[in-house]
Amino acid sequence: MRFLLVPDEALEDLISEIVRASNRGVSAIRNATGEPNWSFGQSLFFSSTVVTTIGYGHVTPLSRSGKIFCIIYAVVGIPLTLVLLSALVERLLIPTIWLLQWLNSRLGHLYQPFNIRILHLFIIVMILVALFLLIPAAIFAMIEPEWDYLDSFYYCFISLTTIGLGDYIPGDSPDQPYRPLYKIVTTCYLFLGITFMMLTLAVFYDIPQLNLGLLFTMASTEGAAEDGNSEKVRLAAAGQGLQYGGANVCSPVAEDNGHRQVVRVKSRRRDSPSPEEKELRIP
Repeated sequence: MRFLLVPDEALEDLISEIVRASNRGVSAIRNATGEPNWSFGQSLFFSSTVVTTIGYGHVTPLSRSGKIFCIIYAVVGIPLTLVLLSALVERLLIPTIWLLQWLNSRLGHLYQPFNIRILHLFIIVMILVALFLLIPAAIFAMIEPEWDYLDSFYYCFISLTTIGLGDYIPGDSPDQPYRPLYKIVTTCYLFLGITFMMLTLAVFYDIPQLNLGLLFTMASTEGAAEDGNSEKVRLAAAGQGLQYGGANVCSPVAEDNGHRQVVRVKSRRRDSPSPEEKELRIP
């Protein structure tokens, strides 16, 4: 039996080529490959990960023209996708509000509005977890040969939160049947899941007690209002007895910006004295 001695540099080059080929969808276990990386299903899946900012990174354009097109496509596609998802969330908010109104009609005489909103948020979160995390994780665990339930749940969570680490990608197994169709169905799942995730966040932010950003905004607004009131008081105190052009001006304090103020000015010119009073109406 003869042993072939291979230099370390050649072995490292071989390992690098195997890793590079594996990242491009070429199986290193057997002399076979799955569907091409840029089939319709794979291309649709890649496009969805770009416009939803998931970005797994397992399939990337290699040519210069492909990279340029990917940049242009992302610049145009990401804002349009956000607009589409926002419109879908607005439509889904209608039945969500109906659910909240039904809970208020049933439980409004027993619980505070804040408690009813917490119950409403809990129901929405449970729907999200059941329909878009637990059940899809079980389906992925059955379809993917090397995934257990924890791996599948991990993939669903990482994808719907748009983290997209790319360590688990569905449909990349060499023996995966109906791979293009599988990629298309996974793409639809990602769009629906991200939409429902945004809906859940919208319901969460709609509760003032839980919206920390709203609390910070209210605090800064109240501080600015207090500073503005103190500045007005200081200016009013400094402007008492102010004379403008030899005329005494009596300016009443405005109670409402929508009301008109009447300011009477008495002229003190000696060359043409006049007892008449001129009314200046200030809107």
